[in-house]
Amino acid sequence: MPSDTRILIVDDHEDTLYALESALAPLGYQLGRATSGDEALKQVLRGQVGLLLLDVRMPGVSGLEVVRYMRRVAQTQHIPVILLTGFGADHELTTTAFELGVADLVLKPVDPWALRTKVRYLYDAHRRHLALEREVRRLRALTGEHTETAAQPRPGLPHPDARVPTQRPMGAHAGELEKDRT
Repeated sequence: MPSDTRILIVDDHEDTLYALESALAPLGYQLGRATSGDEALKQVLRGQVGLLLLDVRMPGVSGLEVVRYMRRVAQTQHIPVILLTGFGADHELTTTAFELGVADLVLKPVDPWALRTKVRYLYDAHRRHLALEREVRRLRALTGEHTETAAQPRPGLPHPDARVPTQRPMGAHAGELEKDRT
């Protein structure tokens, strides 16, 4: 993970962004902020986000929509997400969030100590996961196993949460996938 990778905090309320930044500042990680789902997706797709703290309910693109999109894109599907909600965690929200592979659902107001513990664990685990992927690629290259061309990249390691749907193979269409299932 590049050294400029940061934790992205996404909320449509400035006071909440400030509170979360203050809670996480003692960890010493680089923090970024976004005030909308669209802005968050742009930053995530630039490839410099190692953890996402994401408000569920925002105008425009919601937090759940951001996660749905991220899980369909190879470069973002492994980024850990902590969803934040101030409206309580109903059964439907909880089920949907965890089916999408969200690491945690946290109620506002947030306990700073608990949040720092979760963020430290998830961010460091994600960094170790990426380092392990790099090492596997390096070792495969050294042993000659890596013979694919750039047009046919080797898939990364599976997502650590088995509930996260696998990515559609490149060039596969919905009809082709249905045919494979039968």
